Amino acid sequence: MQFNVRPYICGALGRIDTAIVGKLTAAGPRVRPALQTAEAALFSSTPLPPYHRAEGSFAFSWGERRPAAAEEWITVAETYETPGLIGDGKRIVLHAGALGLVDVYYVRQGDAVYFSSLIQPLLSLVPIEIDWSAWASILQVTFPLGEATPYTGVKRLPGSSALVFEHDRVSTERRLPRWLRTEPYEAWTSPEEIVELLHRVYAGYDGRKLLVPVSGGYDSRLLASVAKAMDADVESWTTSPDDGTDTDIAFARAITKELGIPHRVILQDAADYPRDAAEVARRLEYLTPHHAWYAPFAKEVHGSGRILIDGLAGGPLLKNFMVSGAALEARTQDERSAAVLGSLSLGAPSQPFLSKAAAQWMEETVREQFAAATSMLHGHRAELPLSVLHTRTVRGIARSAVNLVGPEASFAAPFIHPEFFDAALSVGVARKDKGRFYREVLHAANPRVAALPSTNVVKQPLQRVPLRSTAAAARNYSHRMLETVVSRVPGLLSDELHEVVAGGPDALTRFTGWNDRFWVRGLVLFGLWLSDFENDLADVDAPF
Repeated sequence: MQFNVRPYICGALGRIDTAIVGKLTAAGPRVRPALQTAEAALFSSTPLPPYHRAEGSFAFSWGERRPAAAEEWITVAETYETPGLIGDGKRIVLHAGALGLVDVYYVRQGDAVYFSSLIQPLLSLVPIEIDWSAWASILQVTFPLGEATPYTGVKRLPGSSALVFEHDRVSTERRLPRWLRTEPYEAWTSPEEIVELLHRVYAGYDGRKLLVPVSGGYDSRLLASVAKAMDADVESWTTSPDDGTDTDIAFARAITKELGIPHRVILQDAADYPRDAAEVARRLEYLTPHHAWYAPFAKEVHGSGRILIDGLAGGPLLKNFMVSGAALEARTQDERSAAVLGSLSLGAPSQPFLSKAAAQWMEETVREQFAAATSMLHGHRAELPLSVLHTRTVRGIARSAVNLVGPEASFAAPFIHPEFFDAALSVGVARKDKGRFYREVLHAANPRVAALPSTNVVKQPLQRVPLRSTAAAARNYSHRMLETVVSRVPGLLSDELHEVVAGGPDALTRFTGWNDRFWVRGLVLFGLWLSDFENDLADVDAPF
C-alpha cells in the first residue's frame, strides 16, 4: 500500500504515554511528526500541514477534501467528509467524517486514546481477541456495525462522532449531522435540477482527468453522461463483477459508444482469484467479504493518472436501493427496522450453514447492533435511505473507492457532495419507488443513454459466464479456509456444512446461488482471519 494521495495517520490524545506512542509509530508505515504536545500527538506518512494554526490552537485533516479555515468539528466533518484533529487550547478533538468514510480506529489505555487510520498497528498495543459481535454482522450482513472491528480491543470511531480530551479526561461526543439536524422536506426538486446540481459538482473537478467506471447501471451512466456534457477529459473502464452474467460489460459498451467516451475492459483471470481475495481481505482488514472482483481494476486505476468518479450512495439517495416494500409499508418502528435489516441481511442459504445455536445468537446480536447503529435515524423522514447509507454504504460498499483505489489514487463521490446530497435526500421515497424518479433524472441528463438497457432493469435472457469465485482455484482456496473454521470453531457450522467440507473442494460446486456464494465468502474470510492470526489468538471460544 502506497500512501500517495491520502496519508497514513496515527497519534494520541489525553494523558499520553510516550512509550506507547513510540510502540504505535514503530508498528505501522513510516511516519513523521505533524504535531507533538503533552496532550496531543499526530504522525503522518507524508507532510501534513495544519489548515489552521494560531497560538495555542491547531486543526488538521486527512481526507480527500481539505477545509479552508477553522470551523467547529462537526461542520468540517459534514462539509468535507474528513476526519481530523482539532485543539483550541482548552479541549482536543479527534473526529470522524459525518458519514465516517475514512476510518479512524482507536484503543483506550488509561486516560489516553491511541489512534490510527489502520487497525493493524493498534494490535501492537492490545491482546488480539476476537469480537464475536463484529463477526456476526460480517457474516450476516457482510460488514460490521457501529464501533465494532474483528478485535475486542480496537474500536472504530463512527461517523459524526468525536473523542474529546477536556478536564483531564477523554469522553465521546456524538453530534447529529446536517441532514438530521434539519429534517429535509419535500421541496419537489425536479430531475432537471438534480442534473444541474451534478454539473455544479463536476465544476470542482475542472481541469482534472476523469475516470468513470461504467457498469451498465443507473449511477455510472448518469455520472458518465454529465462528465461528457461538461466536455471533461474522461475515459470509462468496466470489469466483471463476477456475477455470472457479465451483462455490465455488454451494456457499458453500448453506453460509452453512445456517449463517444473511450472505453476499456479490465480482464480478470480465474487462476488469480485466491490471491486477489486474500489480498483484498487483508487490505480491507477483514471487514467485509466484498470486493475481491475489484482488485485487478483498482490496481489499474493506481497507474491511470486520473481521478476516479465513484457512484457511491447513488442507489440509496435516488432510487430507494435496498428499501423494500415491507419497509415502505411498515406501521411501527420495529417493523420498519426489521424490514430494512432484512433487506441488508443475506437470505437463507439452500441448506443450513450455521449451527442452530450460532444462527440464533447471531440473529439476536445483529438485530441489537443494527438498532443501535440506526437509532438516531428513527422517525426521520428519510430514515429508510439513511439507514442504508449509514450502514451498508459506509461500512461495506465504500471500501472499494476508499481503501482499494485510495490511498494510492484520488476518488470523488459526487452524490455525497453536500449540495447534491441534501437535494436528493429531500426527494420523498414515494417519488423514488421502483426507480421512477431516477429514470426521469437519466432522461434529463441524456435521453438516448437513458433508453439503453440497464443492469438495474434486466428483462432479456441473461447469458451465463463462469464465475471466478466458484472456479477450481477458488474452490481449493475456499475449502482450505473452511477447513480452518471447522478445526478452530466447529460449533459455528451446521452438521450439513461439516459434511460438505469433508467432501473436499468439489463439494462446494453445489453452492451456485447468490446467497450461498456470499455465505461461503463470509466464512472463507473468517477462515483467512483465523489462519493469519493463528499464533496470536489464544482463545476463540464462541458465545453460543
